[in-house]
Amino acid sequence: MTMKIFEPKFFAGLKKTNGKQLAGDVVAGVIVAIIALPLSIALAIASGVSPEKGLYTAIVAGFVIALLGGSNVNISGPTAAFATIVAGIVAQFGTSGLVLATIMAGIMLVLMGLLRFGSLIKYIPYTITTGFTSGIAVTIVIGQIKDFLGLTFAPGTHAIESLEKLEAVVRSIHTFNPQALAVGLVGLAILIVWPKINKKIPGSLVAVVVGVVMVKVLGMQVNTIGDLYTISRQLPSFALPKLNFEAVKLLIPSAFTIAILAGIESLLSCVVSDGMIGDRHNSNTELIAQGVGNICSGLFGGIPATGAIARTAANVKNGGRTPVAGMVHALVLLLVLVVLMPYAAWIPMPIIAAILFMVAYNMSEWRQFVSICKTATKSDILVLVVTFGLTVVFDLVVAIEVGMLIAMLLFMKRMADVTHLRTWTQADEFSSKDAGRLKKIPAHTAVFEINGPMFFASSDKFSAIPIKDDTKVIVLRMRNVPTIDISALRTMKAILSFCRENGVTLLLSHVNEQPLGVMQKAGFYAELGSQNFMENIDAALARAEELCK
Repeated sequence: MTMKIFEPKFFAGLKKTNGKQLAGDVVAGVIVAIIALPLSIALAIASGVSPEKGLYTAIVAGFVIALLGGSNVNISGPTAAFATIVAGIVAQFGTSGLVLATIMAGIMLVLMGLLRFGSLIKYIPYTITTGFTSGIAVTIVIGQIKDFLGLTFAPGTHAIESLEKLEAVVRSIHTFNPQALAVGLVGLAILIVWPKINKKIPGSLVAVVVGVVMVKVLGMQVNTIGDLYTISRQLPSFALPKLNFEAVKLLIPSAFTIAILAGIESLLSCVVSDGMIGDRHNSNTELIAQGVGNICSGLFGGIPATGAIARTAANVKNGGRTPVAGMVHALVLLLVLVVLMPYAAWIPMPIIAAILFMVAYNMSEWRQFVSICKTATKSDILVLVVTFGLTVVFDLVVAIEVGMLIAMLLFMKRMADVTHLRTWTQADEFSSKDAGRLKKIPAHTAVFEINGPMFFASSDKFSAIPIKDDTKVIVLRMRNVPTIDISALRTMKAILSFCRENGVTLLLSHVNEQPLGVMQKAGFYAELGSQNFMENIDAALARAEELCK
């Protein structure tokens, strides 16, 4: 059954909701909110914006996407995938540019959903998604070295790109703070060990509490969030961005990258959660919801949002089965923002760095990276390594653009390599054992079989068909040609013109649906004549025999 373009799961499932499930969703929503609280703050800081903007995103986008989404259990909010690109936008265009880019990305996502692009996300190669995901993980780690070691950069230090940050770390290593490292290592140890002790209470929350106690009780000289940022408990407020067409033009690549990332990560999260609860999400509805959620996030001072796989998995494991859990998660974070946000100023920066180290490790996909390098073809490894390297050295926009370009070129080369022209040989040239399985080719007839797609990159394979002087009929067998493009059709027209100039009749055998449709639309079918399109090779050879008599 075909799904509608826009059919939110929340409204579709209202009649099926019962009290027991509602209670389970509320509990799951509260637990997910506790998990999302330190992550949202940490990801906002990693993105170069103030801590409360991470909560604004989880509250506004999280609620809207749960209300309108195409998945029953997807939890949305800020994720590590956006940290690098958001930090770059903020550094170049300021927070106003980020708001504009977030809204533009939201509009793109809505359009992608309305145009039924939900299924097209799967055409982005796995090597590219693995490459930029691993690259993002490395950039996050590089960006947190400063706070983990308690370094102080010299005034005026320009450290936006990853390599600039590494250079600044090396230059500032003499400002190393052992107390900051001690707090960071304790936090990191808790994050690694705690899940093995207790899976109900998030390790990140325990690390935050222990870090605060270490700094406050022991009087350690370590930077906290309050030392670097002004903490606001103000509710998200609606504000329209200033429309600057020059900025819009410059932000299109970044907005497009945000939209693609949001689409990939949210739909991947939906696929994972579908497998966990035996459900089926509506990908186009999810894209539209992600778009509306990002538009609202931008309008209310947030940053880009998407489906978060780890938070979604936690939702399912704790009993969440309907969008109510996602909405409760947003409302709990709203309550935390109003009541507890001032206490976020106490959180030590090394703890934030430790949390982000773990986020980076969990998203790095290093096992898949190594597996691809060991088992994949050289072309796949090239795409993976180039995308990874460009993500780290330059940025995500360049990485995805170049990665897709290389992947497409290599794919076209592979398709061109498998396309070939085979010349049929007379049966009497074979041994009697083989001859019984071969078609008898009439005199003065040449038979050629094309195998593989006929497109611009493979046109040269069949552009020069060898023809003997006594040839009167050429049969092109196209049973194994699934598709043809206009460039290849132009070559076919050249072959037809050559045949007519030399008094040779051209017959096409077993033309498949797509090539036949292209030939009819372009007028080649009428030009060659319907009588020269044969149903199969037997009919083509019989027709050739008649023409050669």
